Amino acid sequence: MPSAAEGIRNLETIVRTTLEVLRQAGAEPFIVAAMGSHGGATAQGQRELLAEYGITEDNLGVPVKTDMDSVPIGVNRWNEPVYWDKNALAADAVLTISRIKPHTDFRGRIESGIVKMITIGLGKREGAAQHHRWGVRGLRDMIPESAQVIVAKTPFLAGLAILENAKEETALLKVVPKESLFDEEPHLLEQARQMMGRIPFDQLDVLVIGEIGKNYSGAGIDPNVVGRLLVEGEPEFDRPRITRICALDVSPESHGNAVGIGIADLTTDRLIRKIDPIPFRMNTLTSCFLWRAKIPISFPTDRECIEAGLQTCWQPVEDERRVAIIPNTLEVEYLWISEALVDEAKKNEALEVCGELQPLSFDSSGNLDQRKLFPHSVQGRRLS
Repeated sequence: MPSAAEGIRNLETIVRTTLEVLRQAGAEPFIVAAMGSHGGATAQGQRELLAEYGITEDNLGVPVKTDMDSVPIGVNRWNEPVYWDKNALAADAVLTISRIKPHTDFRGRIESGIVKMITIGLGKREGAAQHHRWGVRGLRDMIPESAQVIVAKTPFLAGLAILENAKEETALLKVVPKESLFDEEPHLLEQARQMMGRIPFDQLDVLVIGEIGKNYSGAGIDPNVVGRLLVEGEPEFDRPRITRICALDVSPESHGNAVGIGIADLTTDRLIRKIDPIPFRMNTLTSCFLWRAKIPISFPTDRECIEAGLQTCWQPVEDERRVAIIPNTLEVEYLWISEALVDEAKKNEALEVCGELQPLSFDSSGNLDQRKLFPHSVQGRRLS
Protein backbone atom coordinates (compact mmCIF):
# COMPACT_ATOMS: atom_id res chain seq x y z
CA MET A 1 0.00 0.00 0.00
CA PRO A 2 1.97 3.04 -1.18
CA SER A 3 1.57 6.32 0.65
CA ALA A 4 2.81 9.89 0.26
CA ALA A 5 2.47 12.71 2.77
CA GLU A 6 2.98 16.43 1.99
CA GLY A 7 0.52 17.92 4.43
CA ILE A 8 -2.47 15.60 3.96
CA ARG A 9 -4.85 16.17 6.85
CA ASN A 10 -5.88 13.04 8.78
CA LEU A 11 -3.36 10.91 6.88
CA GLU A 12 -2.56 8.66 9.80
CA THR A 13 -6.24 7.94 10.46
CA ILE A 14 -6.91 7.25 6.78
CA VAL A 15 -3.93 4.90 6.49
CA ARG A 16 -4.75 3.10 9.75
CA THR A 17 -8.37 2.54 8.71
CA THR A 18 -7.34 1.33 5.26
CA LEU A 19 -4.93 -1.16 6.80
CA GLU A 20 -7.69 -2.49 9.03
CA VAL A 21 -10.05 -2.95 6.10
CA LEU A 22 -7.36 -4.83 4.20
CA ARG A 23 -6.66 -7.07 7.20
CA GLN A 24 -10.36 -7.85 7.56
CA ALA A 25 -10.30 -8.93 3.91
CA GLY A 26 -7.53 -11.40 4.70
CA ALA A 27 -4.60 -9.40 3.34
CA GLU A 28 -1.21 -8.96 4.98
CA PRO A 29 -0.53 -5.32 4.06
CA PHE A 30 2.73 -3.39 4.08
CA ILE A 31 3.48 0.23 3.24
CA VAL A 32 5.73 1.50 0.46
CA ALA A 33 6.86 5.12 0.24
CA ALA A 34 5.68 6.68 -3.02
CA MET A 35 7.55 9.96 -2.84
CA GLY A 36 9.71 10.14 -5.96
CA SER A 37 12.89 12.03 -5.11
CA HIS A 38 11.63 13.70 -1.92
CA GLY A 39 13.50 13.26 1.34
CA GLY A 40 16.79 13.84 -0.42
CA ALA A 41 16.08 10.77 -2.59
CA THR A 42 17.25 8.52 0.24
CA ALA A 43 15.49 5.68 2.06
CA GLN A 44 16.21 7.22 5.46
CA GLY A 45 15.03 10.66 4.36
CA GLN A 46 11.70 9.29 3.16
CA ARG A 47 11.29 7.17 6.29
CA GLU A 48 11.76 10.28 8.41
CA LEU A 49 9.23 12.25 6.38
CA LEU A 50 6.60 9.52 6.73
CA ALA A 51 7.29 9.25 10.46
CA GLU A 52 6.34 12.90 10.93
CA TYR A 53 2.82 11.95 9.84
CA GLY A 54 2.64 8.89 12.09
CA ILE A 55 3.43 6.44 9.29
CA THR A 56 5.82 4.13 11.14
CA GLU A 57 6.09 0.40 11.69
CA ASP A 58 5.68 0.74 15.48
CA ASN A 59 2.64 2.98 15.17
CA LEU A 60 0.76 1.06 12.50
CA GLY A 61 1.99 -2.49 13.08
CA VAL A 62 3.02 -3.17 9.48
CA PRO A 63 6.33 -3.05 7.59
CA VAL A 64 7.18 0.34 6.08
CA LYS A 65 9.50 0.04 3.09
CA THR A 66 11.29 3.14 1.86
CA ASP A 67 13.96 1.52 -0.33
CA MET A 68 14.76 3.60 -3.41
CA ASP A 69 15.18 0.61 -5.74
CA SER A 70 13.10 0.67 -8.91
CA VAL A 71 13.06 -1.53 -11.98
CA PRO A 72 12.08 -0.86 -15.61
CA ILE A 73 8.76 -2.53 -16.47
CA GLY A 74 8.25 -1.40 -20.07
CA VAL A 75 8.44 1.47 -22.52
CA ASN A 76 5.87 4.22 -23.07
CA ARG A 77 4.84 5.73 -26.40
CA TRP A 78 7.63 8.30 -26.09
CA ASN A 79 10.04 5.37 -26.28
CA GLU A 80 11.04 6.12 -22.66
CA PRO A 81 11.46 3.40 -20.02
CA VAL A 82 8.86 3.21 -17.27
CA TYR A 83 10.17 2.55 -13.74
CA TRP A 84 8.36 1.09 -10.73
CA ASP A 85 9.20 0.45 -7.10
CA LYS A 86 10.66 -3.02 -6.61
CA ASN A 87 8.75 -3.69 -3.37
CA ALA A 88 5.43 -2.61 -4.85
CA LEU A 89 6.05 -4.76 -7.90
CA ALA A 90 6.50 -7.82 -5.66
CA ALA A 91 3.12 -7.32 -3.94
CA ASP A 92 0.00 -9.29 -4.84
CA ALA A 93 -1.97 -6.06 -5.15
CA VAL A 94 -1.23 -2.35 -4.75
CA LEU A 95 -3.63 0.26 -3.37
CA THR A 96 -2.41 3.86 -3.35
CA ILE A 97 -3.45 6.60 -0.93
CA SER A 98 -3.09 10.09 -2.38
CA ARG A 99 -4.67 13.52 -2.44
CA ILE A 100 -6.07 14.84 -5.71
CA LYS A 101 -5.44 18.55 -6.24
CA PRO A 102 -4.31 21.03 -8.89
CA HIS A 103 -0.63 20.57 -9.68
CA THR A 104 1.89 23.27 -8.84
CA ASP A 105 3.76 23.04 -12.18
CA PHE A 106 1.28 22.62 -15.03
CA ARG A 107 -2.36 22.50 -16.16
CA GLY A 108 -3.80 19.37 -17.76
CA ARG A 109 -6.63 16.89 -17.77
CA ILE A 110 -4.82 14.93 -15.06
CA GLU A 111 -2.59 16.75 -12.59
CA SER A 112 -1.68 15.76 -9.01
CA GLY A 113 -3.29 12.57 -7.77
CA ILE A 114 -3.36 8.83 -8.32
CA VAL A 115 -1.91 8.83 -11.84
CA LYS A 116 1.00 11.02 -10.80
CA MET A 117 1.60 8.93 -7.68
CA ILE A 118 1.85 5.61 -9.47
CA THR A 119 4.15 7.16 -12.08
CA ILE A 120 6.35 9.71 -10.30
CA GLY A 121 5.92 8.55 -6.70
CA LEU A 122 6.40 4.83 -7.28
CA GLY A 123 8.86 5.54 -10.07
CA LYS A 124 11.25 6.66 -7.30
CA ARG A 125 14.13 8.91 -8.24
CA GLU A 126 14.52 7.41 -11.72
CA GLY A 127 10.87 7.86 -12.64
CA ALA A 128 10.71 11.37 -11.24
CA ALA A 129 13.87 12.49 -13.00
CA GLN A 130 12.89 10.85 -16.28
CA HIS A 131 9.60 12.77 -16.57
CA HIS A 132 10.88 16.07 -15.18
CA ARG A 133 13.77 16.24 -17.62
CA TRP A 134 11.19 16.82 -20.38
CA GLY A 135 9.88 19.86 -18.49
CA VAL A 136 6.16 20.59 -18.55
CA ARG A 137 5.63 18.19 -21.48
CA GLY A 138 7.01 15.34 -19.41
CA LEU A 139 4.53 16.04 -16.61
CA ARG A 140 1.41 17.01 -18.53
CA ASP A 141 1.75 14.68 -21.50
CA MET A 142 4.12 11.84 -20.61
CA ILE A 143 2.84 10.93 -17.12
CA PRO A 144 -0.51 9.59 -18.46
CA GLU A 145 1.37 7.59 -21.11
CA SER A 146 3.63 5.98 -18.52
CA ALA A 147 0.65 5.36 -16.24
CA GLN A 148 -1.00 3.33 -18.99
CA VAL A 149 2.01 1.00 -18.96
CA ILE A 150 1.90 0.78 -15.16
CA VAL A 151 -1.81 -0.09 -15.09
CA ALA A 152 -1.22 -2.85 -17.65
CA LYS A 153 1.97 -4.38 -16.22
CA THR A 154 1.90 -4.03 -12.43
CA PRO A 155 -0.29 -5.26 -9.57
CA PHE A 156 -1.79 -1.78 -9.14
CA LEU A 157 -5.43 -2.41 -8.23
CA ALA A 158 -6.98 0.90 -7.20
CA GLY A 159 -6.32 4.28 -5.64
CA LEU A 160 -7.94 5.83 -2.59
CA ALA A 161 -8.50 9.44 -3.62
CA ILE A 162 -8.53 12.14 -0.94
CA LEU A 163 -10.12 15.53 -1.62
CA GLU A 164 -9.74 18.41 0.83
CA ASN A 165 -11.80 21.58 1.14
CA ALA A 166 -10.71 25.20 1.56
CA LYS A 167 -10.16 24.59 5.29
CA GLU A 168 -7.79 21.72 4.41
CA GLU A 169 -10.22 19.25 5.95
CA THR A 170 -11.00 15.86 4.44
CA ALA A 171 -14.00 16.45 2.17
CA LEU A 172 -14.20 13.23 0.15
CA LEU A 173 -12.70 9.74 0.13
CA LYS A 174 -13.28 7.59 -2.93
CA VAL A 175 -11.80 4.32 -4.14
CA VAL A 176 -10.99 4.59 -7.85
CA PRO A 177 -10.42 1.19 -9.54
CA LYS A 178 -7.77 0.98 -12.23
CA GLU A 179 -10.38 0.25 -14.91
CA SER A 180 -11.93 3.71 -14.51
CA LEU A 181 -8.87 5.65 -13.34
CA PHE A 182 -8.32 7.77 -16.45
CA ASP A 183 -12.02 8.69 -16.66
CA GLU A 184 -12.68 9.38 -12.97
CA GLU A 185 -9.58 11.31 -11.91
CA PRO A 186 -10.23 14.35 -14.17
CA HIS A 187 -13.68 14.78 -12.58
CA LEU A 188 -12.21 14.52 -9.08
CA LEU A 189 -9.56 17.08 -10.06
CA GLU A 190 -12.25 19.59 -11.05
CA GLN A 191 -14.01 19.00 -7.72
CA ALA A 192 -10.75 19.62 -5.89
CA ARG A 193 -10.07 22.76 -7.91
CA GLN A 194 -13.44 24.23 -6.92
CA MET A 195 -12.89 23.43 -3.23
CA MET A 196 -9.30 24.58 -2.73
CA GLY A 197 -8.49 27.64 -0.65
CA ARG A 198 -7.43 30.79 -2.45
CA ILE A 199 -6.51 34.37 -1.67
CA PRO A 200 -9.84 36.21 -2.10
CA PHE A 201 -8.39 39.27 -3.86
CA ASP A 202 -7.43 39.61 -7.51
CA GLN A 203 -4.63 42.10 -6.82
CA LEU A 204 -2.26 42.70 -3.93
CA ASP A 205 0.67 45.05 -3.55
CA VAL A 206 2.35 42.90 -0.90
CA LEU A 207 1.75 39.35 0.30
CA VAL A 208 3.58 38.18 3.41
CA ILE A 209 3.94 34.40 3.84
CA GLY A 210 4.89 33.27 7.34
CA GLU A 211 6.42 29.97 6.24
CA ILE A 212 7.15 28.14 3.03
CA GLY A 213 7.69 24.39 2.98
CA LYS A 214 7.18 20.97 1.44
CA ASN A 215 4.51 20.21 4.04
CA TYR A 216 2.43 23.04 2.57
CA SER A 217 3.03 22.47 -1.14
CA GLY A 218 5.27 20.39 -3.34
CA ALA A 219 6.50 23.74 -4.69
CA GLY A 220 7.08 25.18 -1.20
CA ILE A 221 4.84 28.11 -2.15
CA ASP A 222 1.70 26.97 -3.96
CA PRO A 223 1.51 28.75 -7.35
CA ASN A 224 -2.25 28.12 -7.43
CA VAL A 225 -2.59 30.34 -4.37
CA VAL A 226 -0.13 33.16 -5.15
CA GLY A 227 -0.67 33.26 -8.92
CA ARG A 228 2.98 32.75 -9.86
CA LEU A 229 3.88 29.65 -11.82
CA LEU A 230 7.50 30.70 -12.44
CA VAL A 231 8.23 27.84 -14.83
CA GLU A 232 10.55 28.51 -17.73
CA GLY A 233 8.65 29.25 -20.94
CA GLU A 234 5.18 28.85 -19.41
CA PRO A 235 2.59 31.67 -19.15
CA GLU A 236 1.77 33.07 -15.75
CA PHE A 237 -1.66 33.00 -14.10
CA ASP A 238 -4.12 35.83 -14.68
CA ARG A 239 -4.79 36.18 -10.96
CA PRO A 240 -4.06 36.96 -8.29
CA ARG A 241 -1.56 39.62 -9.40
CA ILE A 242 0.89 40.23 -6.56
CA THR A 243 3.65 42.80 -6.91
CA ARG A 244 5.80 41.71 -3.95
CA ILE A 245 5.91 38.44 -2.01
CA CYS A 246 7.83 38.27 1.27
CA ALA A 247 8.67 34.77 2.58
CA LEU A 248 9.75 34.92 6.22
CA ASP A 249 10.71 31.36 7.19
CA VAL A 250 10.87 27.71 6.09
CA SER A 251 9.06 25.03 8.10
CA PRO A 252 11.10 22.58 10.18
CA GLU A 253 9.06 19.80 8.57
CA SER A 254 10.84 20.62 5.29
CA HIS A 255 14.23 19.64 6.74
CA GLY A 256 15.99 22.51 5.02
CA ASN A 257 14.39 21.95 1.63
CA ALA A 258 13.39 25.51 0.74
CA VAL A 259 12.34 24.65 -2.81
CA GLY A 260 10.12 27.40 -4.16
CA ILE A 261 11.96 30.21 -2.39
CA GLY A 262 12.49 31.81 -5.81
CA ILE A 263 8.75 32.40 -6.13
CA ALA A 264 9.16 35.05 -3.44
CA ASP A 265 10.79 38.43 -4.06
CA LEU A 266 12.18 39.06 -0.58
CA THR A 267 13.10 36.87 2.38
CA THR A 268 14.97 36.76 5.69
CA ASP A 269 18.48 35.78 6.66
CA ARG A 270 17.16 33.10 8.99
CA LEU A 271 15.31 31.38 6.16
CA ILE A 272 18.50 31.38 4.08
CA ARG A 273 20.49 29.96 7.00
CA LYS A 274 18.04 27.06 7.34
CA ILE A 275 18.49 25.84 3.76
CA ASP A 276 20.11 22.41 3.57
CA PRO A 277 21.80 22.37 0.15
CA ILE A 278 21.55 18.60 -0.27
CA PRO A 279 17.74 18.11 -0.38
CA PHE A 280 17.30 21.62 -1.82
CA ARG A 281 19.55 20.88 -4.79
CA MET A 282 18.29 17.31 -5.20
CA ASN A 283 14.65 18.34 -5.38
CA THR A 284 15.37 21.34 -7.61
CA LEU A 285 17.62 19.51 -10.06
CA THR A 286 15.23 16.55 -10.26
CA SER A 287 12.30 18.87 -11.00
CA CYS A 288 14.31 20.77 -13.67
CA PHE A 289 12.44 23.96 -12.68
CA LEU A 290 15.42 26.11 -11.75
CA TRP A 291 13.81 29.55 -11.62
CA ARG A 292 12.04 28.62 -8.41
CA ALA A 293 15.35 28.01 -6.64
CA LYS A 294 16.79 31.51 -7.16
CA ILE A 295 17.56 33.13 -3.83
CA PRO A 296 15.80 36.48 -3.19
CA ILE A 297 17.31 39.48 -1.40
CA SER A 298 17.30 38.71 2.33
CA PHE A 299 17.06 40.86 5.48
CA PRO A 300 18.03 40.34 9.13
CA THR A 301 14.45 40.59 10.45
CA ASP A 302 10.83 40.16 9.38
CA ARG A 303 10.24 43.86 9.96
CA GLU A 304 12.99 44.86 7.52
CA CYS A 305 11.82 42.32 4.95
CA ILE A 306 8.24 43.57 5.07
CA GLU A 307 9.34 47.20 5.01
CA ALA A 308 11.36 46.50 1.85
CA GLY A 309 8.29 44.90 0.30
CA LEU A 310 6.21 47.97 1.09
CA GLN A 311 8.86 50.35 -0.23
CA THR A 312 9.19 48.52 -3.57
CA CYS A 313 5.59 47.49 -4.26
CA TRP A 314 4.88 50.36 -6.70
CA GLN A 315 2.23 51.84 -4.43
CA PRO A 316 3.79 54.84 -2.66
CA VAL A 317 0.51 55.96 -1.08
CA GLU A 318 0.57 54.21 2.28
CA ASP A 319 -3.20 54.23 2.89
CA GLU A 320 -3.85 52.62 -0.48
CA ARG A 321 -1.45 49.68 -0.13
CA ARG A 322 -3.22 46.36 -0.53
CA VAL A 323 -1.42 44.01 1.86
CA ALA A 324 -2.27 40.52 3.10
CA ILE A 325 -0.53 38.16 5.51
CA ILE A 326 -1.00 34.37 5.49
CA PRO A 327 0.72 31.71 7.62
CA ASN A 328 1.51 29.54 4.57
CA THR A 329 -0.09 28.74 1.22
CA LEU A 330 -1.92 25.67 2.54
CA GLU A 331 -3.88 27.36 5.33
CA VAL A 332 -5.60 30.41 3.88
CA GLU A 333 -8.88 30.22 5.79
CA TYR A 334 -7.70 33.13 7.94
CA LEU A 335 -5.63 36.06 6.72
CA TRP A 336 -4.75 39.53 7.93
CA ILE A 337 -5.42 42.42 5.57
CA SER A 338 -4.60 46.11 5.38
CA GLU A 339 -7.17 48.90 5.64
CA ALA A 340 -7.23 49.34 1.86
CA LEU A 341 -8.79 45.86 1.50
CA VAL A 342 -11.42 46.06 4.25
CA ASP A 343 -14.29 47.53 2.20
CA GLU A 344 -13.73 45.02 -0.60
CA ALA A 345 -13.69 42.16 1.91
CA LYS A 346 -16.94 43.34 3.51
CA LYS A 347 -18.67 43.28 0.12
CA ASN A 348 -17.64 39.67 -0.48
CA GLU A 349 -20.38 37.39 0.89
CA ALA A 350 -17.89 34.53 1.19
CA LEU A 351 -15.76 36.49 3.66
CA GLU A 352 -16.22 37.56 7.26
CA VAL A 353 -14.25 40.54 8.55
CA CYS A 354 -13.37 39.96 12.20
CA GLY A 355 -11.87 42.27 14.81
CA GLU A 356 -10.40 45.70 14.36
CA LEU A 357 -7.39 47.13 12.57
CA GLN A 358 -4.23 46.92 14.68
CA PRO A 359 -0.49 47.32 14.18
CA LEU A 360 1.58 44.26 13.38
CA SER A 361 3.02 42.52 16.42
CA PHE A 362 6.81 42.08 16.28
CA ASP A 363 8.90 40.48 19.00
CA SER A 364 12.07 41.99 20.50
CA SER A 365 14.08 40.56 17.58
CA GLY A 366 11.95 42.33 15.00
CA ASN A 367 10.12 39.17 13.87
CA LEU A 368 6.37 38.58 13.54
CA ASP A 369 4.63 36.73 16.35
CA GLN A 370 3.11 34.05 14.11
CA ARG A 371 1.52 32.19 17.01
CA LYS A 372 -0.45 35.31 17.89
CA LEU A 373 -1.36 36.08 14.30
CA PHE A 374 -2.44 32.52 13.38
CA PRO A 375 -3.03 30.40 16.51
CA HIS A 376 -4.81 27.65 14.53
CA SER A 377 -2.12 27.29 11.88
CA VAL A 378 0.70 24.76 11.75
CA GLN A 379 2.95 27.44 13.23
CA GLY A 380 0.54 28.22 16.04
CA ARG A 381 0.00 24.56 16.92
CA ARG A 382 3.72 23.83 16.77
CA LEU A 383 4.68 26.71 19.07
CA SER A 384 1.87 26.28 21.58
